Amino acid sequence: MNGFAESETKDYFDKDEYRLLVVANKYLTGFDQPKLCAMYVDKKLSGVLCVQALSRLNRSANKLGKRTEDLFVLDFFNSVEDIQQAFEPFYTSTSLSKATDINVLHDLKDQLDETGVYEQAEVNDFTEGYFANKDAQQLSSIIDVAVQRFDHDLNLEQTAKVDFKIKAKQFLKIYGQMASIINFENIAWEKLYWFLKFLVPKLKVQDPMDEFDEILDAVDLNSYGLARDKLNYSIKLDDEETELDPQNPNPRGTHGGDEEKDPIDEIIRVFNERWFQGWSATPEEQRVKFINITDRIRKHKDFEQKYLNNPDIHTRELAFQAILRDVMSERHRDELELYKLFAKDPAFKAAWTQSLQRALEI
Repeated sequence: MNGFAESETKDYFDKDEYRLLVVANKYLTGFDQPKLCAMYVDKKLSGVLCVQALSRLNRSANKLGKRTEDLFVLDFFNSVEDIQQAFEPFYTSTSLSKATDINVLHDLKDQLDETGVYEQAEVNDFTEGYFANKDAQQLSSIIDVAVQRFDHDLNLEQTAKVDFKIKAKQFLKIYGQMASIINFENIAWEKLYWFLKFLVPKLKVQDPMDEFDEILDAVDLNSYGLARDKLNYSIKLDDEETELDPQNPNPRGTHGGDEEKDPIDEIIRVFNERWFQGWSATPEEQRVKFINITDRIRKHKDFEQKYLNNPDIHTRELAFQAILRDVMSERHRDELELYKLFAKDPAFKAAWTQSLQRALEI
């Protein structure tokens, strides 16, 4: 689109003829350019990601005549409370309450191995083929064997399936973080990491909301408008020292008793707060509609091959846009007002697309 390679973006942006850079992930937190003096935010920022992103601006440049007083942020998405909560833990000095216990990886691997979803020989074959750049279809067939066991052969209860997937995702998260700062020599962990990275997205667990699939026929969406919420607002941070807990040292899984919060609820809540303050549907009805759309995206014929398992970021994004258009067109009679906003309002479409992608990654 730019007419030059992505690797040359930072060099071109340094030239006088380029003044605006649109970023999504990589350049949002990893781009160092002292000329930056303004940022326009239209996505959710939280935690350390928020601190890293806004800190792209937080520097002076004497040679350029740039002062920190010249910085400007226009935020279309996040509230004052969101930003304050993100920055507060890092405002003064921050320390860990204790070291992260990497022994949890031993426990997680043992519990995952015992389930019997995969064989060690399959993990070995997959990683050997993956790093030898073997055909993707051949590698996928190895993963599919484990998926078949998970879905049918082992006759796993639904709680056992959820428990396995939670532990697999916890292993991926902890190993991925620790491997970036510690030189591990545990080959078994490394192999399992790459195997699970491709297995987890294919593990389907029952959606508790499936029973509500056809609750509503239509919904009215009130009109919305753009309004300035805060201007030159001073966010006060607590100057007390902060202590953060390390990664939870205990393997996670399903738990009985009190119902745990579903992360998809937070995604829906944030989206509804931004766009549907006047929506007459109840929160439960809103949730059902959102989940219905995500469910139809997952069932789309191109979802797994062209999006979920597509290693190319650019074509992956294009595939998702095409899938979403198909699904929204299919549902336009039942969700007429929603479809109108999606088709005619670029800002709504971007927020809706981003929220659905976040939900599909859970």
